[in-house]
Amino acid sequence: MVSSKGAKCSLEQLKSITQNTKSLLSQLEAVLHAIAVDKTVATTPPPPSSNPPQSVDALALAHDSASLIKAHTTRVSLLIINEPFTPSAIIKVLNELVAGPIPGIASAVQACEAEKYTSVARQDLAWRCYRVLKELRCLVDAIPLDGKVLSVVKKNGANGDVGSITATGVIWAACDDVILLKSLGIGGLLVKKVEQYRDTLKDVLEELKEWKEEGENEEADENDQVEYVTNHLETTHISTQDMLDDFMSTQHIPRDDPEKIRERLDSCMKRLRLTTLLCSAIIKRRLKTLPPVPTNTPASVTKRLDEVFPVLKRMVEGFNEVACAFYEMEPDAIDRTMDACFFDAFAASEMMMSPWEGQKDEFAEWAEKFQVGIKKPD
Repeated sequence: MVSSKGAKCSLEQLKSITQNTKSLLSQLEAVLHAIAVDKTVATTPPPPSSNPPQSVDALALAHDSASLIKAHTTRVSLLIINEPFTPSAIIKVLNELVAGPIPGIASAVQACEAEKYTSVARQDLAWRCYRVLKELRCLVDAIPLDGKVLSVVKKNGANGDVGSITATGVIWAACDDVILLKSLGIGGLLVKKVEQYRDTLKDVLEELKEWKEEGENEEADENDQVEYVTNHLETTHISTQDMLDDFMSTQHIPRDDPEKIRERLDSCMKRLRLTTLLCSAIIKRRLKTLPPVPTNTPASVTKRLDEVFPVLKRMVEGFNEVACAFYEMEPDAIDRTMDACFFDAFAASEMMMSPWEGQKDEFAEWAEKFQVGIKKPD
């Protein structure tokens, strides 16, 4: 049986290692978050581990570190909810985390150099690893330091507070996101991103289509609405809510369309469909034929990818502004945002025009036709 003095000593050690672990996690979180948002912070301390050797496979190291963190998280989660409460066992797990997988997952991000893996992959990996450390710190913070296991409330959560069981599940999910990258690979990651961009564009296109159709249906019902209002002008049947609903309803293109919004909308939708096809073509003809990254990858390949992805991202985000401009029926805003987005689409096709190796291919020929179709009509 452990003496009261020994138990007190173990608790003091647990408090110390818990605090040290949280401090390390906070330090590494700052490093990874700065990388994830592509921001250099002069005061950001480097990870305590030494720089990994150049031969390290960043995704493999991240995979192994996340797998260990997931396993150790499970052990910690069980130790803090099951009797008897054993500080020495928790201390052992925390020491193992601090000695290996925690600095290891940060080192994986360091090893994921932009010149070899692309800035896109480096930032994505940094964000995923940051989430692992952030969620792990929350669980470490939940470790009881009073010598007793967690109460049922702290275990299961209540009143909006996340319990330790839920926190463990969140860490597992974050670790799985990191583990996935090894099998996905850099090429697979880039394909996923462009697929997401394409899906977003399809959503915007569908929303604009629905808005146009609602306007057309509204025109058909316009006479009925006028008749309804006329019939009730001398009654109290039109409630305040009816008037508010009418005032707050979505604007649609008027029948006379003096600003030629409908013409702009048709042009936008036509060219937006072409842009979704561009994304599909880039996936099939460029990203799925990408040379292995980072193995034997010329720097020009990663450089070209890092040039085109910000353009694609900006273009997709810009189309949300295009949709808003249409909903508000502001011609100047519509023209300005459309021009910016379709210019980016043109630029992206130009950046991806040349194949990774060899001469002009099928995609290059298609891209030339795309550039003609994407230009603003005279």
